[in-house]
Amino acid sequence: MKRGQAQGGRRRKSGFRRLLGFCLAIGVVAGAWGAYHKLMPSREYMKPEYAHAHPLFYGGMDLKEGALIEQGQTLLPLEAIKAVLGSDLPVWYEEKTQSIILTSDTKVLFMKKDQLQAKLGDKPFQLAVAPVERDGRIYMPLSPLKTLYGIQAQTSPSSGVMTLERAGDRMRMAVPAEDEEIAVRSEPSIHSPYVELAGPGQTLIVWDEQEDWYKVQGPEGHSGYVRQKELRFSEDRVIAPLAEAEPALPWKAGQKVNLTWEAVYNKPPDPSGYPAMEGVNVVSPTWFEVSDGSGQIRSKADASYAAWARQRGMQVWALFSNAFDPDLTTKVLSSVETRFTMIRQLLAYAEMYKLQGINIDFENVRTSDKQNFVQFVRELSPMLHEAGLIVSIDVTPKSNSEMWSLFLDREALIGSVDYMMLMAYDEHWASSPKAGSVASLPWVENSIQRLLEEDGVDPAKLVLSMPLYTRIWSESKGEDGSIDVSSKAVGMERIEEIVRNRKLTPVFDEAAGQNYIEYVEKEGVLSRIWIEDARSIEARVALVHKYGLAGVATWARSFQTDRIWGVIHESLSDPS
Repeated sequence: MKRGQAQGGRRRKSGFRRLLGFCLAIGVVAGAWGAYHKLMPSREYMKPEYAHAHPLFYGGMDLKEGALIEQGQTLLPLEAIKAVLGSDLPVWYEEKTQSIILTSDTKVLFMKKDQLQAKLGDKPFQLAVAPVERDGRIYMPLSPLKTLYGIQAQTSPSSGVMTLERAGDRMRMAVPAEDEEIAVRSEPSIHSPYVELAGPGQTLIVWDEQEDWYKVQGPEGHSGYVRQKELRFSEDRVIAPLAEAEPALPWKAGQKVNLTWEAVYNKPPDPSGYPAMEGVNVVSPTWFEVSDGSGQIRSKADASYAAWARQRGMQVWALFSNAFDPDLTTKVLSSVETRFTMIRQLLAYAEMYKLQGINIDFENVRTSDKQNFVQFVRELSPMLHEAGLIVSIDVTPKSNSEMWSLFLDREALIGSVDYMMLMAYDEHWASSPKAGSVASLPWVENSIQRLLEEDGVDPAKLVLSMPLYTRIWSESKGEDGSIDVSSKAVGMERIEEIVRNRKLTPVFDEAAGQNYIEYVEKEGVLSRIWIEDARSIEARVALVHKYGLAGVATWARSFQTDRIWGVIHESLSDPS
């Protein structure tokens, strides 16, 4: 090999080594830069974009709504208020009358769009700024919302972001852990841009946590994320609950309700010949019902009956019904004006007859009126409470019947009333195709359980309503071999008379939990009777104690035997 060739080979090898070393150095530098970049937080700023000048936040969430500022007053959109108050909708807008109704446990505020004059209950109430409509949205003043629900707003002067708070809310507050500025980032990553900076001593609201990050609202109100190690918790911010006084109602705490309904038909009943009715502490005469579509109420009230009850230490919770007329019910519930007309009349009648309560009995109602009925009760109850009246409502056991069960939003209604009366009867109704008990014990217990478990009804507000009547079922064979069934309702004394005159011996029906008799009429018609007596009543009252219910009610007084009042009273008084 020639000398020149050897030297050229060495030079090529040396150049390759230098190139390789250079590439390795570049790789090391690039790797170091990549590692550095991976650890380096983003310094990019991303300005939050909102569709409104005063974007609204609640619970750390952007409500996608904005407030109005008019005449120095804050107005909030209806949708934002619903988001703050939840799905129970104590704020109601009625488009056809342009009315806004706010309800709480003790107050009702009626407002109209573009009007400063409102009503708090039945009294005039002057607003500082009127409710308005803008771009198809209804806005209402913040001031009455603060009065009724404790809603208030914290506004950041620099960003315009408005954070809503509600009485009773508790917020976790934090400050930067070190004496230095920290970034509130758009996503839980140090590589995400920041939406605002929080300086030493500035407070942030912590709403949630996600691995090593907290979801927060910064000092300017923007929502974002901060690493957990960068924050130190300070004292929680607690919005004081509303100091609303409980309505002063004429009922002793813990006293069991023992109510009986007085069915009033064409003429007032004469109670002068009534038995002592031992233990009965409430009577509910069926005095009031809706009479026309304008909300006028027909009255069958009797001052002498009310006086008789008071003299015997019994309260009067007069019954108010919809006359079981679905068309009439739709009309009177559809407008705040007709609802308010009914409420004012009930208040006037209550004062006139010195009542202690109103019992609401709306039946045969379309499901399309379900929410309007809830709203009526929400408007009615605070105004009756303000007058010192107890509000109770009658409900049927849950079933698939549209007009008799499905229209009742029991979960919503229980929040407005003092007592819910479970009308646990008519398991087998007048025109039932099959004979059976009016209220078998398992059916009654299941009806109680469903209200407690499915609708969250407080047992201390649930009254078990029991039948004092039964049905005589007549079964006859048709020409085609089928069984024709008919019935008639009778009271306790009539059943005792049948047992006595026919010399029958009742047999206990284990499945129904009550005594049973049957006999054959001359034409071969089989008569069957599931008896209401002391045994069936005692078994139902035992359910009151088992589930901690508020008491009992009975339909109706006229079906009783004199002895049954003592049975109810003793059973109700003795939890064993």
